[in-house]
Amino acid sequence: MPAGFLTRRVALLLPLALAACGGGDDDQAFEPLRFNYLPPIQLNVAAIQIEQRFVPSGVAPDVSGQDPEPPIAALRAMASDRLQAFGTANRAVFAILDATMAREGNVLRGSFAVSLTIYGDDGSQRGFAEARVQSRHSGSIDDLRAVLYDMTKSMMTDMNVEFEYQIHRNLKGWLTTAAAPDTPVQQAPLDGSPPPPQAPAPAPAPAAVPPDGSGAAPAPLAPAGPGEAPPPPGPVDTPAYPPSYLQLPPDQPQ
Repeated sequence: MPAGFLTRRVALLLPLALAACGGGDDDQAFEPLRFNYLPPIQLNVAAIQIEQRFVPSGVAPDVSGQDPEPPIAALRAMASDRLQAFGTANRAVFAILDATMAREGNVLRGSFAVSLTIYGDDGSQRGFAEARVQSRHSGSIDDLRAVLYDMTKSMMTDMNVEFEYQIHRNLKGWLTTAAAPDTPVQQAPLDGSPPPPQAPAPAPAPAAVPPDGSGAAPAPLAPAGPGEAPPPPGPVDTPAYPPSYLQLPPDQPQ
């Protein structure tokens, strides 16, 4: 009986023991880095080409192969997610120039570089932009994969900013101007229901125009006394009225 009890107990605890022994860093999940949540960069070209001009050495001090999100894959994802062709001629070439992750003791160094070149249909170069970012981590490294992933993610945030800045600086003429017209911003309810229709703005009150077209309202005439003829119309003193665009609607206090 005791032997059977121990056997059954060991069988129940064995999966937990195996999980504790084998559940290392390799079991940690790292989501692929994507950038389609950022505004697209629309280029006036007919095609966009991605070229890898950097090949990691794969030997020390290179540690890019241990990165859960290899820098080359992250840079490719940035180009695929953000660059869009909106033209009918010419082409753009996105090139990966550097994707280094190196370790020397407790120091990690990262260096990314990309370029974007515009070529005409005749093969001539029409424009060029280049973006570079660097990063350094020092200190104890308990989980190399996690540190590399966080470092790559931070560097890609910097790269997206620098890449877009260099394009606006050096290739502004190749950005398309086609965009949706500005529309009024509506406040959406927090429960996800459609926003209520907005009432149209009240039209301005029309300015009072006197019948004679003189631009001023005539003063009322004093009643004539008994046996007297009414005075002839003539120039009279009139109160000063503000311009029509300064008059408030009747329902607003002045």
